Amino acid sequence: MKINQSELKDLMAVVTLTIEPADYQEEVTKQLKEVRHKAQMPGFRPGMVPAGLVKKMYGKGILADVLNKKVGEGLQKHIEDNKLNILGDPLPSKESPKIDLDNEESFTFMFDIAVAPEFDAKLTGKNKLTEYVIEVTDEMVNNQIQSYCARFGEYAQAEEVAEGDIVKGIAKQVDGEIVKEGAVLNPAYMKQKTQQKKFIGAKKGEVVTFNPTKAFGSEVEVSSLLGISKEQATGLTSDFSFEIQEITRHTDAALNEELFTKVYGENAPKDEAEFRARIKAEIEANMAEDSKYKFGLDAKEAIMKKMEKIEFPVDFLKRWVLETNEKMTQEELDKDFDKMLEELKWHLAKDQLMKEYKIDVQKEDVEAYAKEVARMQFMQYGLMHVDDQYLTNYANEMLKQENQLRGIVERVAENKIYEALKGVVKIEQKKISHEEFGKLFS
Repeated sequence: MKINQSELKDLMAVVTLTIEPADYQEEVTKQLKEVRHKAQMPGFRPGMVPAGLVKKMYGKGILADVLNKKVGEGLQKHIEDNKLNILGDPLPSKESPKIDLDNEESFTFMFDIAVAPEFDAKLTGKNKLTEYVIEVTDEMVNNQIQSYCARFGEYAQAEEVAEGDIVKGIAKQVDGEIVKEGAVLNPAYMKQKTQQKKFIGAKKGEVVTFNPTKAFGSEVEVSSLLGISKEQATGLTSDFSFEIQEITRHTDAALNEELFTKVYGENAPKDEAEFRARIKAEIEANMAEDSKYKFGLDAKEAIMKKMEKIEFPVDFLKRWVLETNEKMTQEELDKDFDKMLEELKWHLAKDQLMKEYKIDVQKEDVEAYAKEVARMQFMQYGLMHVDDQYLTNYANEMLKQENQLRGIVERVAENKIYEALKGVVKIEQKKISHEEFGKLFS
């Protein structure tokens, strides 16, 4: 097989492959023999179909398959031998001659290829990045403790409505026919204080007259309270009587060993000081992760800034995207291409930096990160201390999903790049409050 490549021009070249009978005939003959041994045709014993008949029936298809295989292998070898960092995949050239399998023995295939531009994504000691140290205050610890006390508190029945109580009863329209049994409201959520005050101090069995629309100011909330449609609630001005049947009050859990055990399980702290210390350590760990995330964003921004002026073979890339994504329209491509190009720049930069810093993503890295992702998901639902084996099983199920696996692998690689950069760039540590840190993202 002869392979020639034209001179690179604007990051593009044409690779020409010429395939002679000597390159494919042996493989074609071998496959024809295999087909003949398996062929079953009326009038012939199994394996005894004439070779000429087998060739007539199957020869062209086998030849096409062999040629495709040879072309693919030839292209791959050419790319590897010449260390070409190609973009996308080779595309059949518009100048490629038509292939006549019936009348030709030698075949020429031509492919357009595009190579990545030369670039340097590496940062140096001249680059300065900030590593934020987020201060954990007593207020943050107290807020977390209050959250635990509320979460593990108890509900009990009360005789008189106090602020924050949940009130259940019968709501009746004073000048109409709307009646809602089992209506539930919380006066604390009322936007108008005068309506709220009508309920505070009211006892079970009493009837309170109020205006739902004035109280809540939202047709969505009014429709939910009264069991009517949003359309019915719109423009509703009526007063309603509310017969109080139940008053439910939430009482926060006491700050004691019982609470500590509910939060931390078997290895719970023994006293309040230890409880506070552990909560503070957990908040600090979470803040450190937030800081790490911000550092990654800033590092990526610095890297991408070095990629800003790099030119790409845009026409080739657009053609490649369209030919490899049958469902994508030209309109969708035009809309999303700039974003695609940024993703390509980042992909190329990551590849270069991983080679530069000899970064390798191991199975153990992926599994550990998946467990951390799972842990954070559970924490969002208030499950702070999930059994380690359960986390492992949950993470393994995540990794069975291709999209999840790919995303986690990419994230692990990026985190390793950012960590490596800390030994290269100039790091400025800066103490910052949680409130100030939040403003960095606005």
